[in-house]
Amino acid sequence: MNAARALDLPLHRLQVPLPHLLPFATGTFDTIGPLSRAGFPHRHSFYEIVLVTGGRGAHVVDLVHRPLQPPQLCVITPGQVHYWDDADDLAGHVVLFNEDFLLSSPRDLAALRTLAARPGLRLGEQAAPIIALLADMEHEFRSRPPGYRGVLQALLHVLIVRALRARAPEEGAAAPGRPAELAAAFTRLVAEPGGVRRSVGSCAQELGVSPGYLHTLVKQSTGRTPGRLIRQQQTLEAKRLLACTELTVRQIAREAGFDDPAYFCRFFRRETGMTPGEFRARVGGNHHDPRIGSIAAAPDGP
Repeated sequence: MNAARALDLPLHRLQVPLPHLLPFATGTFDTIGPLSRAGFPHRHSFYEIVLVTGGRGAHVVDLVHRPLQPPQLCVITPGQVHYWDDADDLAGHVVLFNEDFLLSSPRDLAALRTLAARPGLRLGEQAAPIIALLADMEHEFRSRPPGYRGVLQALLHVLIVRALRARAPEEGAAAPGRPAELAAAFTRLVAEPGGVRRSVGSCAQELGVSPGYLHTLVKQSTGRTPGRLIRQQQTLEAKRLLACTELTVRQIAREAGFDDPAYFCRFFRRETGMTPGEFRARVGGNHHDPRIGSIAAAPDGP
């Protein structure tokens, strides 16, 4: 099935001048373009870090409504559904990149997942150095002096580390090491669009380990089994589609990885305590703008 046709939910893709050489862009809400302020539910194929320095309204990520309280840091990972709700005078810095830009820093990818679990991180005294870092990053991106790619990767790493420091100490990133990195890689696989249709076995094969070893390391790193994480992701994907699209329950069941709609309904009720219809009625049918667009970022603006 063609997922782009079946899903009634916009997927924004990263568009930059040289995507194979520099899958990265940074700027302000104004220079990145109007889709950086999108007020309709959508998801990305890339990572986005946003530092909101001004504005009113709310940021909605995976159905959780968070009032804006600048300065505020938000991390959105591929597959998450988000939008800006009734946002006025939205100002700040935006950083966009895909996984290729961090191939040499797998722990940064795990840290991004940690940060995305709590979008809307309020910054206190950490705001000023992060704002300065983002300004330096934007200057490097636009001027592109010799060695700029390595500098941008280093600055992005520093940004991620400083964002982690801004969290409460007990909310820090997972302990480093290959088991934690493999567990994070498994989480990314099932969280990306279409990932809920993966099996534990197919994920293990893609990661180059046995299903038994994957089960052990994921349980050690997260406290949950791979199967449980997939079920949680299936539930989240179903909630996203029930809340943000007009797809039928049969269509949503298929996109959430279920061939049998009746079994999907039993599964959803067991996981949430509600039927799909009851959940959709409760969230109020918050449907999106039907436009499908792409985030565009270029050195000289949109």
